[in-house]
Amino acid sequence: MITTEMKSAYAAMYVLKMLDLEEEDGGVQIGPVLPHDWVPLEDVIESLLVDGKLEVKRRKSLYELTDKGVDYLGTLIDEAETYVEEFDDKEMEDVVAELKQRKLDQMRVRFLWGWYQGEFDDMVVFQQRRGISPVENDWATFLLSDAFYEDLALDLDLG
Repeated sequence: MITTEMKSAYAAMYVLKMLDLEEEDGGVQIGPVLPHDWVPLEDVIESLLVDGKLEVKRRKSLYELTDKGVDYLGTLIDEAETYVEEFDDKEMEDVVAELKQRKLDQMRVRFLWGWYQGEFDDMVVFQQRRGISPVENDWATFLLSDAFYEDLALDLDLG
């Protein structure tokens, strides 16, 4: 249902958001020597570097968004806001029908919705709220897992 490439693309969105947010809002500052819990995202971060969306600020030795990364993040935010504004007061079955009619990627819409609303900012809390058991404490591994996307698919009646 969801490919490794798609998981990586969604994880890249997640990384960009976390690096863009201020620390008091749940953001992080990380450098090339990744904290243990970020190691599963090493390939995702590398692809963001190659794509020119991230760079290493040598003086600080921290990853920072480039202008291209900021522009991409802005496009994602605009897309997510559009979905939230349009579908916020509709029943899920009506949303899914509309997405199918427009031939929009339902999983992308669902991911962006949760990403924008902060639903995934703490993956352990997300799992607990959703009743996922056992809870995967390694949040980055869960973000890249089939279990995460299978759970999101249940909201879309795709599971």
